[in-house]
Amino acid sequence: MAFADGVRRASRWQDAVRLLLLIDASVQPIPTGLDAPDEAVGVARTQVRLQKLDFWLRYPDYLAYELMNEYEAHRDDIGLLDLAEEILGSEEPDLRRFPMLRHRFGAFEELDEALAPLVEKGLVRKTQILGTNRVAEHLYFLLQLGRQVAGDLTSEAPALEWYVTRTKQLVALVDGLGGTQLKNRQYLLKDYAETLIGQHIAPITDQARERLARLRAVSPAALSAPTVEETS
Repeated sequence: MAFADGVRRASRWQDAVRLLLLIDASVQPIPTGLDAPDEAVGVARTQVRLQKLDFWLRYPDYLAYELMNEYEAHRDDIGLLDLAEEILGSEEPDLRRFPMLRHRFGAFEELDEALAPLVEKGLVRKTQILGTNRVAEHLYFLLQLGRQVAGDLTSEAPALEWYVTRTKQLVALVDGLGGTQLKNRQYLLKDYAETLIGQHIAPITDQARERLARLRAVSPAALSAPTVEETS
């Protein structure tokens, strides 16, 4: 969906579905002592982490770049490079991109509007842990009906299988990392970090494809240690 300003935006339904599948893929078992709804089957912790995951889902070229970062850090996992090539060799970077604005702490978009239909339908429950002067943490509980709906979506709309696959791959890529760690990793790319506040973050598809070609041109044994030359 495109608007008068030329920026492609998702519909409310698309945002809600994407967020449901992302929460379904990223929830963890509910720890003992955490006050959770009786029908909850898992919890996704922190708003920052969910937003940073959503950024990579909405910018496949940035996800491919992160896969290449991981490949250079773990040179024995050629699958990371294969997945980056799968993304960059297709129309995915254009077809799946839904731009986000650069805010004070990086890519940001309020989640409440996308969450609203999920909460209304009893699929997700959002709660907060309060600190002394502000909210210390946002919690997103996936409810039993939410898991059921997430599992049924692809049979009703097979095109959504892409989101199921990518959300699982994305969560596996960043397993164990918190929101602040993900934010810091995204800031390593100069194009992202230097986007002016209030501007949409631009794609890096050509840059990512050039890097992929360089990595494919050398053997794994010849790869140098990971660099972040883009930040220099």
